[in-house]
Amino acid sequence: MSEKTKGQKLQKELAYKKTNYYEVADEAERQAIFGYAKGYMAFLDAAKTEREACAFAVAAAREKGFTEYRFGDPLRPGDKRYFVNRGKSAVVFRVGTKNPEEDGFRIIASHIDAPRIDIKQNPLYEDGGMAFFKTHYYGGIKKYQWTAIPLALHGVVVLKDGKKVEIRVGEREGDPVFYINDLLPHLGQEQMGGKASAVIDGEQLNVLVGGLPYDDKEVSDKIKLNVLDVLHREYGIGEEDFLSAELSAVPAFGARDVGFDRALIGAYGHDDRVCAYPALTAVVNNETEHTVLAMLVDKEEIGSEGTTGIQCKVYEDLMEEIALALGANFRKVRFASKCLSSDVTAAYDPNFAGVYEKMNAAMLSCGTSMCKFTGSRGKSGSNDANAEFVGEVRSMFAREGVIWQTSELGKVDAGGGGTVAKFIANLNIDTVDLGVPVISMHAPWEIVSKADVYSNYKAFLAFMK
Repeated sequence: MSEKTKGQKLQKELAYKKTNYYEVADEAERQAIFGYAKGYMAFLDAAKTEREACAFAVAAAREKGFTEYRFGDPLRPGDKRYFVNRGKSAVVFRVGTKNPEEDGFRIIASHIDAPRIDIKQNPLYEDGGMAFFKTHYYGGIKKYQWTAIPLALHGVVVLKDGKKVEIRVGEREGDPVFYINDLLPHLGQEQMGGKASAVIDGEQLNVLVGGLPYDDKEVSDKIKLNVLDVLHREYGIGEEDFLSAELSAVPAFGARDVGFDRALIGAYGHDDRVCAYPALTAVVNNETEHTVLAMLVDKEEIGSEGTTGIQCKVYEDLMEEIALALGANFRKVRFASKCLSSDVTAAYDPNFAGVYEKMNAAMLSCGTSMCKFTGSRGKSGSNDANAEFVGEVRSMFAREGVIWQTSELGKVDAGGGGTVAKFIANLNIDTVDLGVPVISMHAPWEIVSKADVYSNYKAFLAFMK
C-alpha cells in the first residue's frame, strides 16, 4: 500500500468534512426530500402568522387522532394530545410508555412567529390622494426591504360586541394587495447617502390601502371614508374597532421552487416555520416510547415575552401537569428531560463572506445545523450546551444516519442572535440548538435547501427514538 493511499485512509478516518446531503442521497432519498418539501411549502402558504400556524398545527394533530388537552385531564401512556395557548401557540404531545422520572420528556421547541409589519391601533389616515395604515414593525428587519413589494393583510379584529372577525386579504387570485411606498431614485440622492438603517424610517412604513374618494362633496377625508365604507360593508368593521385588532402586513408572494434544479425553496417565514413544520410532522406522524412534545411558540422574534412566548410559565405548568398526571415527580422529570431548541441559523453566503468564519459556518444542503451556542460576541445570552449532551445527540444522529453539521452565527464580533434555548435550559433541561440554515434571514423572502428541511425532520425522528 502506497504512502498516499495510507494518507487518504487516515484522512477519511480522522478528518472532519461536511457532507452535501444531495451528493450522498440515492434516488429514493431525493424523492423523499422533494416530496416532503411540497407539504412544507403548502404549510408556509397557509400559515403566514402565528395564529394561522397554530390553527394548522391543531388541524394536523386532529387529523391524526390527537385530542385537546386541558389542565387536570387524566393522561396515560399512548395518549395523543394537543394544548392551545390563546390561539397563538400550541404544544402537540404524545405520552410514552417509559418512566418519565428516568426518561424525562423529549422536547422540540420551535417558534411560529416571524418578522412582519404590524398595523397600529389607530392606523387609518389620508394624505396626498391616498389612504394609509400607520404601522409598527415586529422583529429585527431591514426596513428598506419591505418597501415596493406586494403585501397581504392578515389578522383578527375584535368588535365592540366581542365578535371576532378574521382578515386574510391579498393571497387569493383576484384579491387586492397592499404596498409600502419608496422614493424614486431620481429624487433619492439624500436618502441613498445615509446609512442603510436610515434609508426608510420606521414611521415611513405606511401601508397604502386606498385611493378612491367617497362620492359625497360635503364630507372631508373622502378616501379614508371610502376605505372605512368598504371595511364596514365587507367585514362589519368601524374605525374604533382597530383599537382591539391584531393585523399584520406580510409578503403576498407564495412559496416557490428556486433554481433550475428546484433544489431550494424561496418563501416568507422560513424563520422559524422551517423548524416548526418538521417538529409538528415528526410528532403527529410517528409513534415513540418516549413522552415527546413539539412546542410551537410565539414572540421569539421580540424576546419570547408575554403570555404566548416561551418565557410564559404556562409551558412549564403544562409539563408539570403531564408529569403529575403520570404520577411522576416533576423535578426528576425535568432533570431527565432533553430538548432540541429548533431555530434557524445563518447559511454561509459567498456574496457576503466577510461576516462568516467559513470553517464554522453552516453550509447550504449539508443538513440540519447544530449550534452549541448562540448569543453574541462573548457568547452573551447563550445557553452553550455541554459537551456530554452534544455527544449524546451526535450518537443519536449517527445511529439513524442523519446528515447534519455544526455551525455558529457569523464571526465572533460580527453580531449574533438568540433562540429559546436558554429559557428551556433554565428549567434544568439539557438543551442544544438545532435548525435549518437560511439565506437572507429576516428578509421578506428567505431561501433554504429542501435537503436541509428533510434532514431536520429526520433529526427529530432520531431524537424521538
